[in-house]
Amino acid sequence: MSNAAQIYQRNANASSTPRETESQILIETAARFQRIHDNWETEASALNLTLLMNRKIWSVFLSSVMMDECPHPREVRENIANLAVFIFARTLELQIEPKREMLTALININRQIAAGLNGRG
Repeated sequence: MSNAAQIYQRNANASSTPRETESQILIETAARFQRIHDNWETEASALNLTLLMNRKIWSVFLSSVMMDECPHPREVRENIANLAVFIFARTLELQIEPKREMLTALININRQIAAGLNGRG
């Protein structure tokens, strides 16, 4: 089982709703990015794995909003799709040329979406 799948399963077992599970995964991924950002010299080796996890999470979100039966309003669907495209582009940039400061946007997006999923956004 992949690391991302393990995190999802662990959070799914501890949470009562899919929204809470998704929120917890985003929070955990943001925390990993923050740890890498704050300890760049010693934690940068964890970057590619964390980028992969984040890309998988956002791939699920993108797939969900692209489905015809997605219950969300069109504007929400478009916003999530646009965020996913940004996440994928930033991931590629970080894989090509890793820079600590480029993590800030990923951290903030994940935290904000998690807060929204928890009703705190």
